[in-house]
Amino acid sequence: MFVYFYDLKPKNKSNYNRLKRVFYYHFNKIRLKDFSFKTKSVLMVDEKYGKLIDGFFSGFKGNIEVYKIRTDDVEQIF
Repeated sequence: MFVYFYDLKPKNKSNYNRLKRVFYYHFNKIRLKDFSFKTKSVLMVDEKYGKLIDGFFSGFKGNIEVYKIRTDDVEQIF
């Protein structure tokens, strides 16, 4: 599975709300059954969706900072 950490980084502060609205509009259009974990800035998906999610994030290149980790196990503490 892949764990993605992302943060929206608009080019200027006045575009933040527009960027956030557009990002989450398109993000919510991705209907995957295998979303194991999703929070405000962390996403965990099955490896078979890696290219799809990479492509989604690349559409926001220049306005987002994304890190991707490949892992076998994630444990929730609380």
